[in-house]
Amino acid sequence: MMNRREPDPESQIAVLAGGQSPERAVSLESGRAVFEALTGAGYRVEMLDPAETVFIDRLRGGGFARAFNILHGGAGEDGSIQGLLEILGIPYTGSGVLGSALSCDKNRAKTLWQALGLPTPAGWLVEPDVIEPPPFPPPWCVKPVDQGSSVGVSRVETRDGLELAVDTARAYSEWVLIEPWIAGGEYTVGFVGEKILPSIRIETPRAFYDYVAKYEDSATRYHCPSGLSARDEAALGSLAWRAARALGVSGWGRVDFILNDRLEPYLIEVNVAPGMTGHSLVPMAARAVGWTFTELCRRILAEARGGGLDG
Repeated sequence: MMNRREPDPESQIAVLAGGQSPERAVSLESGRAVFEALTGAGYRVEMLDPAETVFIDRLRGGGFARAFNILHGGAGEDGSIQGLLEILGIPYTGSGVLGSALSCDKNRAKTLWQALGLPTPAGWLVEPDVIEPPPFPPPWCVKPVDQGSSVGVSRVETRDGLELAVDTARAYSEWVLIEPWIAGGEYTVGFVGEKILPSIRIETPRAFYDYVAKYEDSATRYHCPSGLSARDEAALGSLAWRAARALGVSGWGRVDFILNDRLEPYLIEVNVAPGMTGHSLVPMAARAVGWTFTELCRRILAEARGGGLDG
């Protein structure tokens, strides 16, 4: 059972940010924002980067009461850093080893959702050194199986474009997932503890909400409230919660969807360490319910798990 006691503001907190994934720059930006918020709230905070050789020694010897994991992608979200923190006995924010590993692997997450009857696009896993078209027609969404922030993702209109798209995805991951392209609106639902935050509708002039749309394109628009009816909003929040719990995700996170023109939702992925920058989506939804960024950070920290604190 997750520990929900508020940490002592005097306790030492490690903010884990940076790392070596393609999302390093965004993670560092998130880490700086969390560092400033917790420092301003009276915590004693140190920012640690796994890319530095002293990382493990400092983590082991720093006397940290909690670790705020804001590593995006790679070892920060696939269960690796969670396993290290478990071994060191340091309570940490976000999901445990299993929930992190399952949510990071888009194919295994999809398999679980399909087994439970949750709506998600069909999937076709392309093995290493193989390029085999899926048994459903294009257009296709081709993506690395274990990356976030739309890194390495391509829209493919015809079979002729498949090889290039697979090669693009393989630059980031050995395994590649192909899904039918679902035309519709992009939505996301965040949660902290058992609090489901309002959905956000994302609008971009680009072909889809890719890395550039997320972090570089000023034309990207975010709508919170998203414009869904109260009934559809409640249904989407419920589905986000079921999808996250199915993977063992807890503490906090964000669930991404595509809603087709009939507003039927399709689960895309779950993020166990979402962005915490000034333009990130969980902070945006938190503001909609009246939380400041500092309060959001404190609430996430209060959900820290592990380190022998859980029953």
